[in-house]
Amino acid sequence: MLTFSELQAILDKRPRVWVTHSPTAVEPLHNLSESLGLQVSVKRDDCTGVAFGGNKVRQLEFYMGEAVDRGADTLLITGAVQSNFVRTAAAMAARFNMDCHVQLEERVANNSQPYRESGNVLLDKLLGATVHYLPPGNDEASADAALESLAEGLRKQGANPYIVHLGIAYPPTGAAGYVAAAMELAAQLPSLEPVDEIFVCSGSALTHTGLLLGLRALGLPIPVQGVCVRRNREQQTVRVRQRVDELAQLLGLPLLIPDDDIRLYDGTLEPGYGLLNSSVISAIRQTARLEGLLLDPAYTGKAMAALMQLAESRQGKHILFWHTGGQPALFGYAEQLTADGAVGIVA
Repeated sequence: MLTFSELQAILDKRPRVWVTHSPTAVEPLHNLSESLGLQVSVKRDDCTGVAFGGNKVRQLEFYMGEAVDRGADTLLITGAVQSNFVRTAAAMAARFNMDCHVQLEERVANNSQPYRESGNVLLDKLLGATVHYLPPGNDEASADAALESLAEGLRKQGANPYIVHLGIAYPPTGAAGYVAAAMELAAQLPSLEPVDEIFVCSGSALTHTGLLLGLRALGLPIPVQGVCVRRNREQQTVRVRQRVDELAQLLGLPLLIPDDDIRLYDGTLEPGYGLLNSSVISAIRQTARLEGLLLDPAYTGKAMAALMQLAESRQGKHILFWHTGGQPALFGYAEQLTADGAVGIVA
């Protein structure tokens, strides 16, 4: 177990820019708690600042730290068409006076006008990013290879690009942002009712693994329930296992997370990444109408749907729901979220 100062000293060895609006608040969700029969609070990482905030702001502090340290003048990143990571990276590039090239992957079978032009896509363009498209597929290695090819072309033109890679062939640099977030939460815990469990999205796994490793490094045993948003439980378990071990090595932490501490649930994943199902639509609507809290379709909507599905087995417990942001993507799913027959929609 490490002290706060020891863990902070480890993070301070990493290049970093400081832009997150922190600490983000922890707020009780009284109406939702009453509805579900348990105590639910929310960690408002949708309020981290920088172009609608979200969890990627914390991660990009460390990617941008490396970019600035290397004298980069251009930032490259890949992600789905409605990627929150891409939008936040474009904003960070603007803030640090860098050009930005974003690669939007045709990862989701959605050709609607709102999905392709509104939400995060609109913001990417407003932020001045040059947009490239990658043909259909779900292959991280190919997406990263395409970025490398794009970067090589930019180098020939005299640019000094920095790439934010997506795949597991590259170090989990951004996960350090959620080790820092774990420290932030630890400082807040004494003022809260005891937290029995944390629910968080698990996609790239950087938020999940950083949070898990940070809490355990501080000796805090709160279970971290990851909710699968891109891969099934079996596949995501392998990914989290790899990423948490790599993160410990990257930071020089002699800490092994046991296999039974990697908790994942995939009951709200289908029909796949970025695709809605009835439980996710219901979770988004209920949370909005009970609490005035907006969730996104690809990540927090699925995590809240999971919490609702598992609520009966958590009766009487205090659950901390980690809100990772992503609300701009809601506008890309307007047709599905306001379809005929939706509760509260009047023709």
